[in-house]
Amino acid sequence: MTDTPIKPKPDYTNILVGVDRDDDAQKAFAYALRRAVRDDARLTIVSVLETSSFNIYESMSKGHIERERMELQHQISSYVQMAKDAGVEHVHSIIGEGDPDDVILEDVIPRVKPDLLIIGAETKQGLSRHFGSHANKMAKYAPISVMIVR
Repeated sequence: MTDTPIKPKPDYTNILVGVDRDDDAQKAFAYALRRAVRDDARLTIVSVLETSSFNIYESMSKGHIERERMELQHQISSYVQMAKDAGVEHVHSIIGEGDPDDVILEDVIPRVKPDLLIIGAETKQGLSRHFGSHANKMAKYAPISVMIVR
């Protein structure tokens, strides 16, 4: 018998975290980052440009939409860099466009094949602030484990 400690197998090896501008999403990212480092897991960071939240003038302005995309790309790039700085070896990012629930559930999860989705509990932007949370829908319909962070 050796004196080498046995390292337990991590619970999750491929983590997907959804981020936006809300405080809860940043808490979700912080948790996902700690979890990815602890489990030596792959981390995919996703954010969705919610075009339904634009008013008619914004949606018709190509410049406005492009500025929003650039801002989102900058935000995602900073999350990727934080993950790399924290020691996550395999970190990727995805930017989607449309309804966050649909994009994550119908496009991102099948493509990334994560075993855990981590998201913030509250949504303070877009239509979801009026009609229910993204977290609720994703927890109900995602084919994988979902952790909701407050």
